[in-house]
Amino acid sequence: MEKRRSPKLKIAIIHPDLGIGGAERLIVDAAVELSLHGHNVHLFTAHHDKNRCFEETISGPFPVTVYGGFLPRHIFYRFHAVCAYLRCIFVALCVLFLWPSFDVILVDQVSVVIPLLKMKRSAKIIFYCHFPDLLLAKHTTMLRRIYRRPIDMIEEATTGMADLLLVNSRFTASTFARTFHHLHSKGFEPAVLYPAVNVEQFNGPCSYRLNFLSINRFERKKNLQLAISAFALLRSLKGNAFPGHKPVEATLTVVGGFDKRLKENVEYLEELKWLAESEGVSDRVDFVTSCSTAERNKLLSECLCVLYTPKDEHFGIVPLEAMAARKPVVACNSGGPVETIKHEVTGFLCDPTPLDFALAMSKLISNREMAETMGKEAYQHVSEKFSTKTFGEQLNHYVINVHHRRIE
Repeated sequence: MEKRRSPKLKIAIIHPDLGIGGAERLIVDAAVELSLHGHNVHLFTAHHDKNRCFEETISGPFPVTVYGGFLPRHIFYRFHAVCAYLRCIFVALCVLFLWPSFDVILVDQVSVVIPLLKMKRSAKIIFYCHFPDLLLAKHTTMLRRIYRRPIDMIEEATTGMADLLLVNSRFTASTFARTFHHLHSKGFEPAVLYPAVNVEQFNGPCSYRLNFLSINRFERKKNLQLAISAFALLRSLKGNAFPGHKPVEATLTVVGGFDKRLKENVEYLEELKWLAESEGVSDRVDFVTSCSTAERNKLLSECLCVLYTPKDEHFGIVPLEAMAARKPVVACNSGGPVETIKHEVTGFLCDPTPLDFALAMSKLISNREMAETMGKEAYQHVSEKFSTKTFGEQLNHYVINVHHRRIE
């Protein structure tokens, strides 16, 4: 790959857990693109399983160094946030004392390390906020509220110490303003940097078989049961419900990032299998856990469309991957997908109900030409707005600008 001209900087990237997911895909893309712009990039993390990661972290143009893998992810399935903070703090301390100076340090997800890294006075700190953690955490009991209170306060205080804050969508930017009132009142405004997708990886053969595809981690917040319930409703509908609808032998493939270390992943997968059984569609639903990039791309190339079920998702990389693969997307009409999917052009934005999803699915299953037309529009849309080249140019612009603030 040809390098792109830019001032050569030493850049460190700190990410909590380098597994497989949207956040990890973004940080890997960031490392690759910054390398292509001529920078020396080094990625630091607390966990990197070479059997469950993106290929670029093994053979990419940047090194990956792991610190703190011995530290626990939880204590008896509790205190996940505290453990995540401790692991990231350990990584930051290793970067601080074991490595020479960096020009820019890009911190992903966990802001608590920013005060430590500010001790490297030669470095500017960029923090990428996927979504305020205090909104993702549960505050359901008095004990949990007491436990989360200092963590939430630390999150806001340390986020405000970054030299530049980036967020993944306008939806997240507006949520940031509503959540971090103190920072917003002081004029601390984040810049939007949309995640991207490498459209070139989907340039192979493309078909539109009668298969619906869902791709997401096996976590309850991803609302995967909506895909199964909508699929079951679609198969049970008669002609009176959808004029011209005939029984079809479609299938549903549910692909998810799966980590056996995570109790929720294990439990939720079993819950989904039970739901498919109770809905009477278990023989038509296939569950695939943690498939490779090549396997995922093959599934995308052969499906009719992609079902994206999270509600109020702060961004969502899967819709971009689906559209890059020339497939329409059926998604909830909220959060990031509202900014990436063009309704009735590249897919459908629906209410998060089985009926509304089934209605959209029925339109595509009864009109294969519609799916193909939407797929072509989707590919053009992603190529123009959400390519890795566009992402890399924007990120490089932010990195160069924040570095110049120091040297001016």
